[in-house]
Amino acid sequence: MVDFGRVVTAMITPFAKDGSVDYALAERLAVHLVEHGSDTLVVCGTTGESPTLTWDEEFELFQVVQKAIFGKAKIIAGAGSNSTQEAIAATQKADQLRLDGTLQVVPYYNKPPQDGLYQHFQAIAEASPDLPMMLYNIPGRTGQNLAPETVVHLAKIPNIVAIKEASGNLDQVSQVRRSTPPEFSIYSGDDSLTLPMLAVGAKGVVSVASHLVGDLMQQMVQSFEQGQVLDARKIHLQLVPLFKALFVTANPIPLKAALRLQGWQVGNTRPPLADQSLDIDQILRTVMEELGLLPL
Repeated sequence: MVDFGRVVTAMITPFAKDGSVDYALAERLAVHLVEHGSDTLVVCGTTGESPTLTWDEEFELFQVVQKAIFGKAKIIAGAGSNSTQEAIAATQKADQLRLDGTLQVVPYYNKPPQDGLYQHFQAIAEASPDLPMMLYNIPGRTGQNLAPETVVHLAKIPNIVAIKEASGNLDQVSQVRRSTPPEFSIYSGDDSLTLPMLAVGAKGVVSVASHLVGDLMQQMVQSFEQGQVLDARKIHLQLVPLFKALFVTANPIPLKAALRLQGWQVGNTRPPLADQSLDIDQILRTVMEELGLLPL
């Protein structure tokens, strides 16, 4: 059974002032995340600005992070694409690097039908049958929903072991949980829905906020698992303002701003994402001060 743990952090990609990838800072950040609640890191996902990274940059990031946290946490490679052949090639590269799994987003823009989605993920899985795969459903970004019936069908493929569910639809999550085996893991793709999704059978979260509050995210999930629901709810309600502040505009613009406020020189986002405004900084500063997340 593949276990990616409870808190999977969708790691940002730090950039230097000239816009190049800051691999040394990526290494330090990866270690910090693992030391503060992260069981697994997703490298080069949406939060890692994968649409504007080259394949060479992505493969270098995979290796840098792998070396930094080897034996301490797992690495999932963001290897998805709206081209099946491109996703297969990236997945095979991740397999050659002996990473722990891949994250495969629903193909974006071309809006394939459910049969096409099934065939897409099936082809990727069969091309690297020993490498675990996590599906990623985020219709707000891709324009297409991965239907529960399709997920149930895909879960029968041995190395498709999990889904990051970011549709915001608890009924859909319930349908998937009801019709898939217990070892198929469901992860919330939204920090603010982690606790509600745990209640209908999710295992944990693929988190953005865990860059800042990873230990608390881990504590919340563990509290729920141990039947301490009121404690879990207390943490959830404490963190709701942060969850919302981190999505006042497109991710990861606010997250990078928040990390800079903590002193992490992670750089700006790459175009076409725009730099954050002073308004966003102030929103984040207020919330982070309340949570004690700013340097003294």
